[in-house]
Amino acid sequence: MPLHNVLCCFAHPDDETFMAGGILAMLSACGVRTRVVCATRGEGGEAGEPPVVSDRADLGSAREAELRCALDRLGVHSLVLLDYVDPDIGPGDALGPFDADFDTLAGQIAAQIAGMPADAVLAHGPDGEYGHPAHRLIYRATLEAVQRQGRPVSFYSTAARVPGIEDHLWNASRTAHLVLDISPWAEAKVAAMECHTSQHALFKRRHRLATVREALRRVESVYREWPPLNGAPPDDDFAALLIAAGARPAAESSLPETDG
Repeated sequence: MPLHNVLCCFAHPDDETFMAGGILAMLSACGVRTRVVCATRGEGGEAGEPPVVSDRADLGSAREAELRCALDRLGVHSLVLLDYVDPDIGPGDALGPFDADFDTLAGQIAAQIAGMPADAVLAHGPDGEYGHPAHRLIYRATLEAVQRQGRPVSFYSTAARVPGIEDHLWNASRTAHLVLDISPWAEAKVAAMECHTSQHALFKRRHRLATVREALRRVESVYREWPPLNGAPPDDDFAALLIAAGARPAAESSLPETDG
């Protein structure tokens, strides 16, 4: 069966662009309907340099607008905000999860999968990429939600490790099943990155970059979490579309790391 609907679950605005912006743009270009579920509005994160709002209480609304702009650039068809509150960054830049009852959160995601209905689901990896507790929470809740479905649904995590390419976003416990050079969709991803104005200083500061474009990652990778593969290559419709778009197993990949 052809792939029709893909649901993507993330914790904060900008996660969708950095983790899977190229894949989202590719799916849209191929006629697949996409929906992003975002747990929070990112109101606990950075406000920009200079700040995008004069009152920090308005940061969530500003970042929601940035998210909607980015999804439009990527061709995403719809957005669902779950209205959880992103906690402020703690002392020493400590990160925390948003406050949620796990069963309720998993149920909300399960309802989105069933209501779409989604053929495949994409979300954070089990390590939370760079260890973010909110990312790990979304991973666990999404896995639970997929397992609650009464029909087969493929679940892939993003930012799986690609041997030979160093990146602080990789989930170290997952070696990618498929790796995609997103160069054909790079301009859409850059346009989405440009929408996330409040995060531009962060994007550039991490790697001492002069422009947001230099932060572009041309490599995106996925790992199939469910159903388990037990050593076999992924053979579902999501994998077939990625492979048709040029994705390869990690062992066969020799891809550019950034645009710089």
